[in-house]
Amino acid sequence: MNAMMPSQALNPYLPSYEYIPDGEPYVFGDRLYVFGSHDRFNGKLFCMNDYVCWSAPIDDLSDWRYEGVIYRKTQDPMNKLGLYQMYAPDVAKGPDGRYYLYYTLAFRSVMAVAVCDSPAGEYEFYGYVSHPNGDRLWDHSGDPILFDPGVLVDDDGCVYLYSGFAPIKDVPFFVTGWKKRTCKGGYVIQLQPDMKTVTGEPRLILPKAGEADGTGFEGHEFFEASSIRKIKDTYYLIYSSINGHELCYATSKSPTGGFKFGGTIISNGDLYMNGHDSDQKAYNYIGNNHGGIVQVRDQWYVFHHRHTNRHHYSRQGLAEPIEIKEDGTIQQVELTSCGLNNGPLNGRGEYEARIACHLMSAEGAGRYGVYFGNITFRKHPYFTQSGKDRENNPYQYIANMRNGAVAGFKYFLMQDVSEIAVCVRGRATGFMLVANGSHAKPIARISISPSSDFTYYGAKINIENGKQALYFTFEGSGKLDFKSLVLK
Repeated sequence: MNAMMPSQALNPYLPSYEYIPDGEPYVFGDRLYVFGSHDRFNGKLFCMNDYVCWSAPIDDLSDWRYEGVIYRKTQDPMNKLGLYQMYAPDVAKGPDGRYYLYYTLAFRSVMAVAVCDSPAGEYEFYGYVSHPNGDRLWDHSGDPILFDPGVLVDDDGCVYLYSGFAPIKDVPFFVTGWKKRTCKGGYVIQLQPDMKTVTGEPRLILPKAGEADGTGFEGHEFFEASSIRKIKDTYYLIYSSINGHELCYATSKSPTGGFKFGGTIISNGDLYMNGHDSDQKAYNYIGNNHGGIVQVRDQWYVFHHRHTNRHHYSRQGLAEPIEIKEDGTIQQVELTSCGLNNGPLNGRGEYEARIACHLMSAEGAGRYGVYFGNITFRKHPYFTQSGKDRENNPYQYIANMRNGAVAGFKYFLMQDVSEIAVCVRGRATGFMLVANGSHAKPIARISISPSSDFTYYGAKINIENGKQALYFTFEGSGKLDFKSLVLK
C-alpha cells in the first residue's frame, strides 16, 4: 500500500495510482480477491485498461497484492484491435472447479466468457453466452441489451447469469453495433453447467423507471450493475438504481424471480443518510456506482467506488463494513476513510489527504457528468495525482481547494493529540480550519501562506480522546492543493 501508516486498511483500499471500479469481491481459499473494471488515470472513456486483479489475505485486509494482468482486451476474437473497452466483469467458480470471467465489450451486447484454473491467473477466451444451437444470445435488433454480468453457481450446481441496462431512453443503435436494443430492466438467464449455454428463457425480474408502480421499487428502479449473492436461503441482488450514486438490494427465496426491494446499502455521496437527496447536497462528488458484497470471516462488506479528476472515467474502489440483521435487512452505511480497517485509524501519524471520504466546495458538491467536468466544476476541489497512468510512485492529493472548500475524514482514534499539521501548496493565503464534524465549531486554526512546493503548516489542537472525525475547511484567498495531514 502507498500509505503513510503501515498495517492499517484505508479508503481507497488500493494504491493511489490504481483505478479499479465496479469491484466484485470474493473469498477463494484464504484470500480476498477483487475483480473489476480498469479505468485509466484521467482517461477519456470508461474501462480503458486491461483487467487486473488484486488480493489480500483474509487476516489482513491492508496487505493488498497486485496479481497482474489477468485478461487483455485483444484476447477477445471480436476485439483483436482492442478498440472496445471491457466493461464491468464478474467471476464465478464453476462446477468443474475452474474460474469463469464474464464481461461485455462496451455496448456491443455480447456476453463473453474467459476461463482459468486459478482465481487470478491468466484467463483464456472461452466463448460467448449462446443458445444450444450456437447462436449468440440476444443477437438481433429489438432484443434486450446484455450488460454488467452477475453470476451465481448455486448450491445445487445450477448456474444463473444476471444482466441488464435500463436507462429511461433506449441506447442509440449506432452505439450498440447498429442493432436497436431494448432496455427493460434486470434479467436472469439460466446457463448449463458448461457456463456459457443458455437453458430455458431469460426472465425479467427487476423493473426499470416508469414501469415500477406498485412493485415497491419506486424511486429506486433498476438501472445497471447486477451483482448476486446467496446468504443462507435468501438471494440478494445488488444493483445500481436509476439514481446512479447508490447501490440498492432486493431479496428473494428464488434465484429466478419474486425479488422485493430491500433498500439502499451505500451512496457514494452519503445522500439519504445525510437527510438530502439532491445532487448538490451530496457530501462527496457523485456519479455512477457498482459493486458487490462479501463475507470475510464473520464480517460482511460492501465494495463500490468513487470518482476523481472531475469526471466519470477515473474511478477508485472503496469498501465499508455492513451488517446483515437477523431479519435479513441491511441498513445504509456511511462513507469513511477507514472502511476495511474495522474501526478508526490510529490517531497519530501522517495520512494522505486522498483518504478523505467527504469533499465539497463552499456551494456543495454535485454529480460529475460524462464530459466537461473541468468546466462545470472549475471552482471545486477534486482528487487527482501527479504523473501519468500507472506510474510506480505518483502521489495523489486534493487539488483546487478554494475559500469554503471542505475535506472530511472519518474516523481516527484520538489519544492525547495536541498538534495538527497539513501539507499543502499553492497561491493561497488564509487558514485551514479544523473541526470534528461537518458543521462543528473549529478546534484548530492553521495559518496558510503561499508556497510553490508542498509545505507543512501546523497549530495546536484541543480534541477529546476517542473516535473522532476531522473536517478541514479552507478560509482565505487563492487556491491550494492538500497532500496530507499530521496528528501529534
